[in-house]
Amino acid sequence: MSFPLLTVTAALPALGAVATAAVPAARRTAAKWLALVVSLATLALAITVLVRFDPGGARYQLTESHAWIADFGVRYELGVDGIGVALVALTALLIPFIVLAGWHDADPLETGSRRWRPTQGFFALILAVEAMVVLSFEATDVFLFYIFFEAMLIPMYFLIGGFGDRAHEHGEETASTQRSYAAVKFLLYNLVGGLIMLAAVIGLYVVAGNFSLQEIAHARATGSLHMATGTERWLFLGFFFAFAVKAPLWPLHTWLPNAMQESTAPVAVLITAVVDKVGTFAMLRFCLGLFPEASKWATPVILVLALISILYGALLAVGQRDIKRLVAYASISHFGFIIMGIFAMTSQGQSGATLYMVNHGLSTAALLLVVGFLISRRGSRLIADYGGVQKVAPVLAGTFLIGGLATLSLPGLAPFVSEFLVLVGTFTRYPAIGIVATLGIVLAALYVLVLYQRTMTGPVKPQVSAMPDLRVRELVVVAPLIALLIFLGVYPKPVTDIVNPAVKQTMSDVHKKDPKPEVEAAK
Repeated sequence: MSFPLLTVTAALPALGAVATAAVPAARRTAAKWLALVVSLATLALAITVLVRFDPGGARYQLTESHAWIADFGVRYELGVDGIGVALVALTALLIPFIVLAGWHDADPLETGSRRWRPTQGFFALILAVEAMVVLSFEATDVFLFYIFFEAMLIPMYFLIGGFGDRAHEHGEETASTQRSYAAVKFLLYNLVGGLIMLAAVIGLYVVAGNFSLQEIAHARATGSLHMATGTERWLFLGFFFAFAVKAPLWPLHTWLPNAMQESTAPVAVLITAVVDKVGTFAMLRFCLGLFPEASKWATPVILVLALISILYGALLAVGQRDIKRLVAYASISHFGFIIMGIFAMTSQGQSGATLYMVNHGLSTAALLLVVGFLISRRGSRLIADYGGVQKVAPVLAGTFLIGGLATLSLPGLAPFVSEFLVLVGTFTRYPAIGIVATLGIVLAALYVLVLYQRTMTGPVKPQVSAMPDLRVRELVVVAPLIALLIFLGVYPKPVTDIVNPAVKQTMSDVHKKDPKPEVEAAK
């Protein structure tokens, strides 16, 4: 039997989480270093997966399949396609930066506080989330995917509710209440989505007789499995609802601003750059792969919802007073672009959407982590409490600017390529949607540049006059992310070469071809 590389890639952070939690309470620093070493080792394994993956080979590679619950047709099946391997690599890349950025976020509070922050638990929960997300990207058994899709909610609940942002203007007691509210709202929204998906998973088993993604897809392709139109549409809606909550898509998005506002900056990155990608990834793998006809049936409504997400998120970002809520609404707008690219049903749109998942992860991580460093210095999330930072902390301001410019998809930075592909792919099939969606770009420039102007330029406010610039640890966190944003903005080919074959397979699943140009070439 070949080496189970995918299992080990997910098992290592899971075992690391247990080991980190078991470190004695007095040895907080040892727990931090253990979590960092485990995350780096997981990154090395993810790079090995990436290197061994052959874009021109079989659709699912490095596959593993073992009987698990045989009486119910449940198997332990793993495999990665180009989209999955890119997101596994993104997850493994971001976790070490999240660990480093949150190095002091779970240290004990000052003497006299009633709350004790267990450092070991904080880093153990981060590793646990990594393990479950990686398994979600690898699972090719629908029931196995569902288990980890839901299980990741538990550590995320404790990360949001138990390790919130210390910068709060209303005092510790109010902050604790708001953290609890955000954590419960996150959990309830996602649990409801998961329960509806569970009903659809059971329905899929009743129709197909098993949970294997590959077997069901093969049966549909050969005609040995036929779903009634109504059945397929109901099952599709059950899956899509859960993924739209996770993504999040308007109007199921309202948990995200609360969760990101009350979380520490590294946990906010974990939410929007890592966990939420499971939702958009699953739309490609499960919604389009299992229910192609229903996906095409629902496309017009989903595109309208995605367009609303783009404009609604951007408009609300413009009016925010809280920096992290601004980034949260910006992310809702960006997820609208991703979902629009997926359901445009063109190769450019889906390639752009997949590339957008990777690039959004990098750009949001860069911006949010710098925002976290900024907030930790001033002790406030309010935009009005800043001003003139670039004069006292120019490196911090410079990295903040690059992260912001990436968020607005400036040409030369990675998100531009993906956003351009999404818009082109949408316009070729749905020109009206594509044209209106470009307003999101204009609004993004507005909220990012206004944010920079209000926080970084102008007179230096007395409260920031002594603000230190980025330290070595913080530079180690931010510099590689910015380097990747620039590199992939100039040369996105390494990622597109991996994802494009998987996109072609997805287009084949839904029996769609790119529309031909309506204007004939000049003679």
